[in-house]
Amino acid sequence: MITVEGVIQRSGMGMGTWALVTREGVTYEILKGAPKGLLQPNLAVQVKGQIREDVMTVAMIGPVLEVKSFELVKP
Repeated sequence: MITVEGVIQRSGMGMGTWALVTREGVTYEILKGAPKGLLQPNLAVQVKGQIREDVMTVAMIGPVLEVKSFELVKP
């Protein structure tokens, strides 16, 4: 389990996907099935989840993050 802080962004890669971009510029692709309310552009959050190395995606924009929970943070 990891904790990551960043901003939610919508990526146009592939058929479109959601990502979490950290202040350091690391991009995590959010796995489908994320908690309700998370997938909103420019939402500043801290998420807890698991990197899924057993999952491949069409967009392939970064490590796939399965989000278990999140909370809002100040941008």
